[in-house]
Amino acid sequence: MTTDFTPALVVGTGFGGAVAALRLGLAGIDTLVLERGRRWPITPRGDTFATFEHPDGRAAFLSPFTAVSLIEQQLGLTPPQVDIFAGVLEGVPGQGINVALGAGVGGGSLVYNAISVQPRPELFERVFPPAIDYDEMDAVYYPRVRSVLQPEPIPQDVLETPFYQSTRVNLAQAQRAGFETRLIDLAVDWNIVREEIAGTTVPSAIAGQSWYGLNSGAKKSLDRNYLAMAEQTGRVQILTLHVADTLAESRKGTYVVAASEIDVHGTVVARRQFVCRHLFLAAGSLGTTRLLLKSKALRLLPRLSDQVGRIWGNNGDFIAVRSAGSSTNPGTGGPAGHFIADHLQDPSAPTSLTELVTPRHLALLPTLSSYVGMGMLPAVGELVYDPSTDRIVPRLAPAADPRLTDFLAAARGMLDRFNATNTDADFQPSTLLFDPTLTAHPLGGAAVGAVCDDCGRVKRHGRLYVVDGAFVPGSSGLVNPSLTIAALAERSMDRILADDILR
Repeated sequence: MTTDFTPALVVGTGFGGAVAALRLGLAGIDTLVLERGRRWPITPRGDTFATFEHPDGRAAFLSPFTAVSLIEQQLGLTPPQVDIFAGVLEGVPGQGINVALGAGVGGGSLVYNAISVQPRPELFERVFPPAIDYDEMDAVYYPRVRSVLQPEPIPQDVLETPFYQSTRVNLAQAQRAGFETRLIDLAVDWNIVREEIAGTTVPSAIAGQSWYGLNSGAKKSLDRNYLAMAEQTGRVQILTLHVADTLAESRKGTYVVAASEIDVHGTVVARRQFVCRHLFLAAGSLGTTRLLLKSKALRLLPRLSDQVGRIWGNNGDFIAVRSAGSSTNPGTGGPAGHFIADHLQDPSAPTSLTELVTPRHLALLPTLSSYVGMGMLPAVGELVYDPSTDRIVPRLAPAADPRLTDFLAAARGMLDRFNATNTDADFQPSTLLFDPTLTAHPLGGAAVGAVCDDCGRVKRHGRLYVVDGAFVPGSSGLVNPSLTIAALAERSMDRILADDILR
């Protein structure tokens, strides 16, 4: 086993890890970054990623089944098996909840829908402690992240093409239902989407792709901004195919991270140890919490709070599919989520819907519309480490739990209102699928206030930090969490660098 020393170590390259790596590099701190997946450079041939229609090992992280198979099973279909490979998307089955996770340099940004939305102040303040001031986030940290990602709403000329018919139909129906609607920022290069429309580059977004990546390169994933900028400092090195196994605090006051170096098929090719003064956990809600829980169980970090694994939730996610009545040209117009419809009249159970692209092979009706909805669900889940499988198991309270009553009623009520206000003499819209058991937005497990302070410092463990979705207590305030995770990481890094590292 080899041992390497680095002043700072970051585990994970998602939104929190990418921010940490860049800020450390710009501060002149030599930093190693461990990433369990591989790099996914966009090729001139436009064949970097698998597609929904032709999944292969690139679509799943070391699993014979893709995360989309969870939806296929819901629809009564038999999902295809794929080769075992270090692909971009992992599906983690749990108890009452299944979770989809990104893998690769860029983490979740490789597979998300590029939605970059700031929460409303009153909802942000329902989730986070007063020490995290919304006005400061609004004035400093959200703008800082947007300056790097440069997200933009869908341009009108793109929206008016046949590929985005579903967006136009759903936006009109949401407005007819009386919901508050707004076009939202997406981290997408719309000029590349225009090239797709013109036929000068491979159709990806317009072909309804997203979750396995966009072969045209239209998605502004983190490997092309934050992480590229970090590496350009000359202080940051990213080690791919390195899976962090455990972490321990040494008697010298450093941290020791044991990791397995794997090949693209998951075979361990080397065992390595990394010793660091400052350790930043950014492996995502499940990855970071697994590291902490496993290390606590092995008594490598015996002073960790018993709250690790708790205060966890699915961001109030639910998946819905409707037959909208009007032709939606399903299977086109990605990445998803060009607008949000908010239903805020009931302050006890606010709800929102964001359009999803229906994968073309699942577009079984010409009127199909798919959505991810979100509600302000309390953090009623937990993450449990299973030593027999060395895996993390997500658990969500069952639907019969009274803490879910308002959330479920509001979610179904929003869909019912969609249908009731968009009927006509020829067709009655209907909800075909309502599923609150699948999420791509796991949050919590090492939550602020319980495990960390308001800057991600792990209590009773100096120089150990959580800077990813594990820090967020179950909800990001009725929006997709990526922008908030990155903005919180920017805030934390400002304070950590000033008070812990550079002083």
